[in-house]
Amino acid sequence: MKEPIHAENQSAILMVDDVPENLELLSGMLKGRGYKVRAALSGKLALQAIRNNPPDLILLDINMPGMNGYEVCEKLKADPDLQDIPVIFLSALNETMDKVKAFGAGGVDYITKPFQMEEVEARVETHLELRRQKRRLQEAYDKLRELEELRASLVQMIIHDLRSPLTGTFAYLKLIRDNADNTLSAAHSGYVAEAMRAVMQMIQMACDVLETSSMEEGRMKLKTAECDLNRVLEDAISGVKPLSGKRDIRLTPAAQPAIVLADREIILRVIQNLLSNALKFTRDGDQILLSVAPEGDRVRVSVKDSGLGIDHAYKQKIFDKFAQKELRAGNQRYSPGLGLTFCKLAVEAHGGSIGVESEEGKGSTFWFELPVKGAGLQ
Repeated sequence: MKEPIHAENQSAILMVDDVPENLELLSGMLKGRGYKVRAALSGKLALQAIRNNPPDLILLDINMPGMNGYEVCEKLKADPDLQDIPVIFLSALNETMDKVKAFGAGGVDYITKPFQMEEVEARVETHLELRRQKRRLQEAYDKLRELEELRASLVQMIIHDLRSPLTGTFAYLKLIRDNADNTLSAAHSGYVAEAMRAVMQMIQMACDVLETSSMEEGRMKLKTAECDLNRVLEDAISGVKPLSGKRDIRLTPAAQPAIVLADREIILRVIQNLLSNALKFTRDGDQILLSVAPEGDRVRVSVKDSGLGIDHAYKQKIFDKFAQKELRAGNQRYSPGLGLTFCKLAVEAHGGSIGVESEEGKGSTFWFELPVKGAGLQ
């Protein structure tokens, strides 16, 4: 004879059957195994009992007056608070379609009457253990999610606090570079310029992390207004000038003002990110070509470089935040960090699209399109 279940691990079982003799027989067997057992003589009473005190498992008959077992199970599975309770059908119906209908209603198992108690015990304990494991897994997941949210909050706080000293450092380096007394040698001026580039890149990376997180969580609200993309590109070029070195950045503007409804500062950051990536993967003396071209009800902005180019397999992955580790692990030379992830989120938030055309060794052209009237704005 099997040992009864330890009191600390007792599980609550609700039996539902309109025949009192069946309930009495099965109840005695299960109580003898240490389970806490309750009974209900109808589907309606069963639903009331379940809502008042949800059990760990339900043994459910099918043929009952008023509300049959299928209907009881369907109502349980429609309730978010009760849908995870495993339901084992226990019925004299033994046709295949009866079993199919039971599983379709949400049952996890089916036992045909007359039953063997050893089979009932085995199936009950199996599904109770599955539920315990599922709960442990959910608890572990919730804990992991909580820790991840804490980690993300700490990272954002640190990065947010880093922006101020980095901005100050850049400002002081600029003062040194622009010194009126011309006391710096050409070599020292070059060192200062390199330091400014490095600090500017760190500021941009910090902004990418914070803005990507805000976009993903829906906390960044777009402040839309009509803006001319010709002017936005001019400002973007001025903003990355400290990073440009001896690279030649050329702009081909649209013949007429390229007006779109957009958040100017966000789109400016998108263009600066694309420009910064182009600068990162090109050499002094190379050209970077920018263009603005109206195309029907959209306007396309392109940034073309003559850098390393991108392997075909990674063209779409470079816009994915979680692909950056894969790019680095695969020794891909083109690993732009979170900048392109932010660009994708920002452009799509404006109802636009973004992409890249590239061939290894022949450079890349990153582009994005925005609807003229801001269609699809979040």
